[in-house]
Amino acid sequence: MATINMFSQAELLARLSLIASSNGGTCSEPDDHTIKGTLTAIKAKWLLGGRKVTNNFTCTLDPSTHEVRFWESSVETSWGMPPPTFTVQTTTQYGARVKTTRVDQGVGGGGVLEFGKFRESVERVVAEAGWGFVYKVV
Repeated sequence: MATINMFSQAELLARLSLIASSNGGTCSEPDDHTIKGTLTAIKAKWLLGGRKVTNNFTCTLDPSTHEVRFWESSVETSWGMPPPTFTVQTTTQYGARVKTTRVDQGVGGGGVLEFGKFRESVERVVAEAGWGFVYKVV
């Protein structure tokens, strides 16, 4: 029978920070209960503009219920007149859980947004740590 490791709050926050940085993200220095961060997925610049797509997240640990509450959002900012860009996007939804893969390629750059992939990594680590995972829809 498999055993579940029970991580302390500090160990779990450190592990979540490591996941964010290994996925190319930046996160705030965790306080006692919360870590916030941003994963930049798509960057494009051109002579008369630019585009950036980021995935923002917040993980809040609740030691009284031994749960991790997770919020995420995807934000696109752009300005100017973009050059021709090729975009492929697929979206799946199961209840409140949305998973989107978007690929942008163009003259000014591009990238891949995998909205939901980071959440799945966090959920896996939280379960391995012996904590409950609560996905909050905002």
